[in-house]
Amino acid sequence: MYQRPKNQTPTREKKPIPPLDSAALERIALRYVERFSTTRAKLVAYLVRKVRERGWEGPERDPAGIAEKFAELGYVNDRAFGEARAVAMARRGLGQRRVAGVLRQSGLNEDDTAAIVPGVEERAVETALAFAKRRRFGPFALQQADAPLREKQIAAMIRGGHGFTIARKIVNLMPGESFETFV
Repeated sequence: MYQRPKNQTPTREKKPIPPLDSAALERIALRYVERFSTTRAKLVAYLVRKVRERGWEGPERDPAGIAEKFAELGYVNDRAFGEARAVAMARRGLGQRRVAGVLRQSGLNEDDTAAIVPGVEERAVETALAFAKRRRFGPFALQQADAPLREKQIAAMIRGGHGFTIARKIVNLMPGESFETFV
């Protein structure tokens, strides 16, 4: 039985990927929005990256125009994306600052962000308790933490987007202590 020497690899010529045109760019955008929930800004960034990778052929490209067209057709909805992302992050126990940062990074405009953030603020205690429960801080701990560990736990809650005051109150609760005063 013949075996190819290890240092020789078969050479296969790859076909060059053809540059994009308007129709191909729209097909790529459609495929992207059918697979992922996204915002207009993220869609534009994706399309610009695809044009940069593959090149462009034809009349002037307009990724922003495609994103606006898809928003008008209802394929892309920034506010729905932001609300869904905020709810998912709240379930994970992440606070308002983290949620607002992710919404900004996703390219939501100020109006959409301003409409979503008050709902996140209303659930601040609930999400902080969810974070503490997931990480076993404060009333969810197995044993009372010493001062240096409590400081680390407070720092973790602050990195999670929660305010210092509520983080300190939750972390300072004894294991098993009622947290009903927060709710």
